Amino acid sequence: MASSYLLQCPNFSTNLNLNLTSKPTTLKTTPSFLLIKAAASSPNNNTSTSTAKSNNIRDEARHQNLTNPQQIHNFSAKYVPFGADPATSTESYSLDDIVYRSQSGGLLDVHHDFSALKAFPGSYWRALFDSRVGKTTWPYGSGVWSKKEWVLPEISSDDIVSAFEGNSNLFWAERFGKQFLEMNDLWVKHCGISHTGSFKDLGMTVLVSQVNRLRKMNKPLFGVGCASTGDTSAALSAYCASAGIPSIVFLPANKISIAQLVQPIANGAFVLSIDTDFDGCMQLIREVTSELPIYLANSLNSLRLEGQKTAAIEILQQFDWEVPDWVIVPGGNLGNIYAFYKGFHMCKELGLVDKIPRLVCAQAANANPLYLYYKSAWKEFKAVKANSTFASAIQIGDPVSIDRAVYALKKSNGIVEEASEEELMDAMALADSTGMFICPHTGVAMTALMKLRKSGVICSSDRTVVVSTAHGLKFTQSKIDYHSNNIKEMACRYANPPVSVAADFGSVMDVLKKYLSKTPKY
Repeated sequence: MASSYLLQCPNFSTNLNLNLTSKPTTLKTTPSFLLIKAAASSPNNNTSTSTAKSNNIRDEARHQNLTNPQQIHNFSAKYVPFGADPATSTESYSLDDIVYRSQSGGLLDVHHDFSALKAFPGSYWRALFDSRVGKTTWPYGSGVWSKKEWVLPEISSDDIVSAFEGNSNLFWAERFGKQFLEMNDLWVKHCGISHTGSFKDLGMTVLVSQVNRLRKMNKPLFGVGCASTGDTSAALSAYCASAGIPSIVFLPANKISIAQLVQPIANGAFVLSIDTDFDGCMQLIREVTSELPIYLANSLNSLRLEGQKTAAIEILQQFDWEVPDWVIVPGGNLGNIYAFYKGFHMCKELGLVDKIPRLVCAQAANANPLYLYYKSAWKEFKAVKANSTFASAIQIGDPVSIDRAVYALKKSNGIVEEASEEELMDAMALADSTGMFICPHTGVAMTALMKLRKSGVICSSDRTVVVSTAHGLKFTQSKIDYHSNNIKEMACRYANPPVSVAADFGSVMDVLKKYLSKTPKY
């Protein structure tokens, strides 16, 4: 019976030992099983040397979709109003509908058919996801699309736009943990080690893939647009360029780094630099996309979160499906903290793990509406005017996903912390001094960790993961200013500027002897 059961599972090699002791009581894929038996016995299902060799991995995937019976499944997903019970809600939409809000104006959420997913045990899903890591099979070599059944189950692999994003490094912060926090089990999930240098790639591959599908269905879509403080526009423009889809970007003028601005320009996006902040850009792009055939790519669109949640599943995979105690996530528009919750929750709900970690959302003090809401015991949310912060990607005073974030934090017994500008820059410098090269947003998360460790909320033995959202190379100017002691009203306590010295042996020796006298002896 086990072999028949495995044949009904999507894209799975039957030579993996799943140690399945029983078959689920009901399988809703019985009609598919009949198709599988017929396909498996068909002489036309011969992929030997007589079959024309595929030209590339996408062609091979297309061929497999036509001939491989393991591709047959009945997994599905739909939009439902956020917070509604999918079993009783009368409002839902196909993922092929162009819709961003519910009838009441609230957020939407992507809801998967859990009854179909639960037909297979957690051991199956763990083995399936693990079997795809490190492969070049299209599209499963991507950290996002290796979980395709949990992301966009109904999309054709031929419509997917991917740079094999995800599968990012889980860095053991050994020295930082031991030296500054007396922790031995501190980790940094480097989501910024990705195609365009930020975690936004995880969501954008999903969104642009769906747009690619919709355009092939002749839906009225000219292109894709977003408001951005940098990273979203970089990801959007890169994936759209890869698929040949026009991208339009609204950026707040003079508020993002050149390293971030150059990416959408280089990728051929139509860039509008607007004299407002991110919240102003967000309001404008929402108005524009309601009038023009431009698909909204901001995290108001819940498709983005489907890709971002896979980073949570990756963390569990990298710990061999052991659940960490804490996960700390920087928060701006607040979609990502919910995405992490959703990834962890799906793994628990489907039997891959038996609990979820406690979540911490870290905000810059200059843009901290969630922190203020949390400190009021969730009594009243008030948007704020976001002030300038080195953590520019989270400089957001009126976050779209506030309800999602509060839900995730309440469900995970979560905490919200904040970091001043000096705290986040000092934390970034300390982390960099131990071999990391983090972004200011990760500095915000590191500050939250240091505060919670100092207060005893996080214990020395707790396994803790800090989510790094962007590559430090995007923020070199802020690092230069810090180490040059060139930030007004900031002590820059850990600055490490170069030492000027004359070009002669005696002067160099004097400087080196002075330096060595202060260096710990080993």
